[in-house]
Order: sequence, then structure tokens, then C-alpha cells
Amino acid sequence: MRTSYRYILVCLLFITSSCSTGKFLHEGELLLDRVEVTTDNPDIAPVELQTYVRQTPNARWFNLFKAPMHLYCLSSPDSDKGFSHFLQKIGEKPVVYDPLKAEKSRQEMQKMVRNMGYMSAHVSVNEMIRKNKISISYVIDAGNPYYVRHLAYDIDDLAISRLIANDSVHSGLHEGMMFDVVALDKERTRITKMLLNNGYFHFNKEMISYQADTVRGSNQVDLMMRLGFPDSRSQLPHETFLVSDVVYMLESEENDCVAYDTVAVSGIKVLSKNDGYLRPNVVAEFNRIQVGRLYDESAVQQTYASMARLKALKYTSVRFEEDTTGHQRQLRAIAVLTKAKNQSVSFQLEGTNSAGDLGAAASVTYQHRNLFRGSEALSIKLRGAFEAITGVREGYENDNYKEYGVESSLNFPQFMFPFLSSGFKRSIRAMSEVGVTFNSQVRPEFTRTLSSASWSYKWTAQQRQHRFDLLDVNYIYVPYKSEAFKKYLDEMSKHNSILKYSYEDQFIVKMGYTYTYNSAGNTLMRLPSRTSHSVRVNIEESGNLLEAASKLIHPEPKDKVGYTLANIHFAQYVRGDFSFTQNWMFDQKNFLVFHWGMGVAYPYGNSKVLPFEKRYFSGGPNSVRGWSVRALGPGSYRGSSEGAVSYVNHMGDIKLDLNLEYRTHLFWKFNGAVFVDAGNIWNIREYEGQSGGLFKFNRFYQQLAVAYGLGVRFDLDYLILRFDSGMKAINPMEEGKDKYPFLHHDLSRDFCFHFAVGYPF
Repeated sequence: MRTSYRYILVCLLFITSSCSTGKFLHEGELLLDRVEVTTDNPDIAPVELQTYVRQTPNARWFNLFKAPMHLYCLSSPDSDKGFSHFLQKIGEKPVVYDPLKAEKSRQEMQKMVRNMGYMSAHVSVNEMIRKNKISISYVIDAGNPYYVRHLAYDIDDLAISRLIANDSVHSGLHEGMMFDVVALDKERTRITKMLLNNGYFHFNKEMISYQADTVRGSNQVDLMMRLGFPDSRSQLPHETFLVSDVVYMLESEENDCVAYDTVAVSGIKVLSKNDGYLRPNVVAEFNRIQVGRLYDESAVQQTYASMARLKALKYTSVRFEEDTTGHQRQLRAIAVLTKAKNQSVSFQLEGTNSAGDLGAAASVTYQHRNLFRGSEALSIKLRGAFEAITGVREGYENDNYKEYGVESSLNFPQFMFPFLSSGFKRSIRAMSEVGVTFNSQVRPEFTRTLSSASWSYKWTAQQRQHRFDLLDVNYIYVPYKSEAFKKYLDEMSKHNSILKYSYEDQFIVKMGYTYTYNSAGNTLMRLPSRTSHSVRVNIEESGNLLEAASKLIHPEPKDKVGYTLANIHFAQYVRGDFSFTQNWMFDQKNFLVFHWGMGVAYPYGNSKVLPFEKRYFSGGPNSVRGWSVRALGPGSYRGSSEGAVSYVNHMGDIKLDLNLEYRTHLFWKFNGAVFVDAGNIWNIREYEGQSGGLFKFNRFYQQLAVAYGLGVRFDLDYLILRFDSGMKAINPMEEGKDKYPFLHHDLSRDFCFHFAVGYPF
């Protein structure tokens, strides 16, 4: 392994030393080497001013090597064909220093700092030239900030003046505040939004202005907000508009109204043809513009958001027609709903490789986005898989692995639950989903059937997502186990009490809630555009309602072991998971990401062991990447390589993951990463056959596995393909010098390669 690292280092040195940027520079030109922003005021963050830098140097791998530029320099400056074209495409052209862009950056940066309240601030540009390279430093001398001494308002329109006065509690301006132009602009935006939501259809932010007078000999400002009449010559006040009519058209051709039927529902009109693709009551339920009310801009935006939840629609357009003939100005809202494609069929083919056993899988998915003319989305997926298994023991009936199944879901755009008011349904904006799944697995050792049915709700509020699983029923049925496999389970059960339990019939009836917050939106498949963080919390429980119902019928279980449903034991447990991710953005091409994840599950009452599907495992592409999936832990348990199902031993009730990953852009569509992972799993109880797996506060930190490695990501815009190579650094499953493989590398023992889609966290 050390030899491979030396080889990589030699390659990097060769790339960075064997090419010259001079052949791409003309006489008098300088290569922009570094750019930094410094300030004498700790309240001004240099990173906030980086966006005003108009010229940045060439990207560095991991902020160290300008490898993309050096790749470009390996090409010929006189040719853009063949291998030179390839190098120029994947590389990055040297950035030639432009003093005009530097001066423009300085001016914009200085303007921004002054707008922050430092009105005497000055930004200078320091240049340091070394041979044909130049480093630029923007030095900010902020000076003393200015404060608002006196705040006054000059508003000619009395109605608007009263509205602003009544809403003064939400004002962002006050005497004693810093004279911050950004804060002043936010106040203009806030007032404009408030007036647009109170009928002032024609109001805009440019109608609000400020007058600021500095007080001589001090750092104080007298500030006045001005809001005059829209027509200063006639001094007519701003007018409010009333919504007189709301019309929805279920076709894109607005003028073709002859063949349309008009239905009045809930105060609005719905125009559709005889085969209208949406029921009028559905349109009314998702409409937020109310007839007889003053114009409300927020209601228009809420209407757009509501209609966007209807998968039967391609897009929505809302416009307003004015009627100024009467004393009260009126608006007629016309919304055009364009139909989306109702049905689609997709086919997917994939190859599989499980520990060297090759196979293939195929699936067909059918979707209907408007099943009952209420934008109900039906999805049915048929999947089949086959895998040729090698090394099968004697006594097994089958030689291969076969799987087939069907997954179906029906999604409703409303909160489908009885006795709920329409106002509550509108406010929560939830989606309801019914799901049914059937999966059959035929292996040489056993045949297993998994069936499930679920009812859940999902809703989103800004960057927050919620999911509530009202009911999720899972039935695991094992109709066949070969005689050889039964003997194997009986023999292994003497050493591992949970192995046999994992292959028994079982009911899981659970409820759960999941909360997710992401300050940068959904970035699992993308690099975020700024520093951000995300939090995910999941809580679920199973079996409590069934146990309560069982005790009403039988105070004590018949077999003194546990209650059953249709002669099948049902699971009872509680489980909680927490995940936190922090992303620090150094620039557009360099990120540092920290992830912390943990989970605890506790079986009780009717269960002595967690169901197989609910137990934790460690290792793999999204955990400690020095180990393969289900190959680490629990604790210091060493495991056994015997048997086709030894992975069952590497599962537990508690999980902890700690990850630190530096991500950088390499070239073209390739991104790179260097990472350090730590974590493990443990048991809550002492299970026979998993010695060293019990969680103890005084030693769990000594059982943390540590791995490090390198990764490459191929960004296809719509898909991220990830390749990670991990090396064990600390192995709690070993003792002596073998516990610290980073001191004694063995590539065949310590190396693990992973392929995955999307980022790990």
C-alpha cells in the first residue's frame, strides 16, 4: 500500500513539474496564483465578500495541487485536436490576471462594506509578483460603523400609513441600529409584501425610498422613509383591488370557450370540456384566491404551490384582468391549468454482484398520475432477479437465487383522514399514500415471502419535511427451509441464539414519524451551493396495540413465551435514529463535510430480539468504508466465516457513525474525496454467540473502528456515480498489532472497494 501511495505522489509531482504555464502566457501577462480577502474588523466575514471577487485562480485539488491547470498545460497551445483537445477539455485553462477585473472587484467589495454600515470603509488591492505569478490580497479597512440616531416616516397615503403603523412590531428598523443598507432594503421588501397582501395590486418596492443625513462630527445618521402618492401631480392615493371573480380553465387554449362547460363550486368557476381531466371540487380545494376579498399576493403564490402538488398538471398560469369602471377597483382572476401526460411505462435492467456471485435484475414500472380525476398517482412496479450462487452445500434443493415481487402505491394529494376540517387539510398541505408490497425470495437454503401494507402522510414546510406512518404492517413468512439449512440453524443456535429467530415467521405492525431539515434543500445527489447543515430524526414503535388487544383476550400468553397473531409471534420494540450533517464550503470547488449518525432500538414485551430487518449493521459505502456491508461488529466480536448466513452475526441494537470527508473538484465531470470514518454497532443485551458485542459506557469508545480512504465521483448532472476505496486503520475485531492495520498494511486484508449512487451523507 505504501508503494501505491508513492506511485500516486510521483504521478502528481510529474504532472505539476513536467508542464509549464509559460507557453500559454503572452509577454507581460501574469498567472493569477492566489486571491485572499482580509479585514481588520471581526464582524465582517471575508467569506461573505468572496462572491464579489470577479476573478479567481485555478482550482486546486484538496486546496493544494493545481492539477486541472497542469493537465491543460500538457496540451499544445497551437492545437485543439486529438489528445491536446482531450487534455484541454478535462483540464482548466490558466487564469491570466486582469487588473480591470481586480479593480471592479475592489469597487463592488467597497460598496458592499459601506452598505453594511461602514460608510468610511476603504478597500485596497495588494499585489505580490513572483516570476510570472501574481497573488492578490483585498485588504478591507472598515473604519467605525454608522448608527441611526433618529428614524422618521413621510407617508402621504393615510390608509397605508395606518397599515404600516399597525404592523410596526415586525419592522426591521429602529433607532440605534447600524446604518445597514441591506436591512433597509429588507424593510422595503417587507412593506411591499404586506401591501400586496392587503389589496394594493399595483404597488412595488420602488415606491419606497430613504433619505439619510449624516450628523456632522459623528458616526450618526438621521433616517427618513418616504412613501408618496403614485401620481404626485394629482395626489391620488394608492388604490386597493377586490377579487370579483375566479375562473379556472382546464385547457391551455383560453379563447376556445364554445365547447366548455362551466361549473360553479365554492365561489369559483371551473371551465372544462365534457371529459374534464380534474373534478371541479378538486380544483376548488386547491385554490387559494377567494372571491369578495381584497387582492392577496400570498394567496396567489399559495395557489401556485398547491397546484404544483397535483401530478396531473404540467404547469399553472394565473393572470388578472382589471375592472376600473366602479368606485371599488376589481380584478378577475383567470387560471389556466395545463394537463400533464397521464400514463407512462419505464423499464430498467441492472447487473448484480454479491460476493462474486453474478446475476441480473429487471423491473417494469407503470404510472398513472390521475387515476380518479383527482390527481391520484398510482405506481405499480414488477421486479424479477436471478443470481447464480457458487459453492452451495450438499442437501440444498436449489442452486440459484430467484426473486420476484410487486410494489404498488397510491398517492393522494390531500390529507385523507375522517373528521378533519377542510381548513386544517389546506393548512397542513399533506400527501397521503397507501402502499402494498409483495416479495418472494427463493434461495438454496430457504424460501421467504415478505408482504407489507402501509398508510402514511407526508408534508413539507419550507426546508422541513415530515412523514407520519399511521400504520405499517409487515408479514414475513418462511414456508420452506431445506433439511441441511435446518440442521445448520440448529447447530449454529447453540452458539448464536438470534440466528434461528431471524428465519421464523413474524408480524411487524408499527407506527413511526420522521422529521428532516435541510438548510440547502435536497443535496443527496448534488454538491450544495453554500455552507449548510441537515438534521434527520426518526422514531417508530411496534406491537403495543397488538399486545394491549391480546391481553384483553388472554391475560397470559398460551405458551408463556409471547402473544401471537394467527399463531405467528408479532414484534414489539421501540427504535430511534438521529443524523446530523454539517457542510463547510471553502469555495465553489472545495467542501468539508462532517456527519454524525446514531441509532438505538430496544426489543421488549413480546420480543427478546429485534426483527432482522430492524437491526443495525455497520460497514459499506454509507458507513465505515474500510469494511464491506454487514462485516463489522458488534463491538469487538470477531465473527465467523462459516456458513452462508454469517452476516446475521454482524448485526446489533445500537449504531454509531462518525464521518469526515473533504470533497474537491478534479476535472471535467469528476470530483474527488478523501475521508476518515469511525463507528460500530453494539447489542443492548448479551446474546449468546456474539461475545464482545455488549454495549458498555466504559469501553465502547475503545471498540470504535476507524477507516480512511479516497473516492471518485462521476457527475452526470442527473446522476452521481460514486467509487470509494477504504482502508482499515483501527480494527476492534483484532488484538495486538493486528488491531492497528494502519501501522501494518495488508492490502488483501484491509482494503475494501465500494460502488454506490449519490453522496453518502
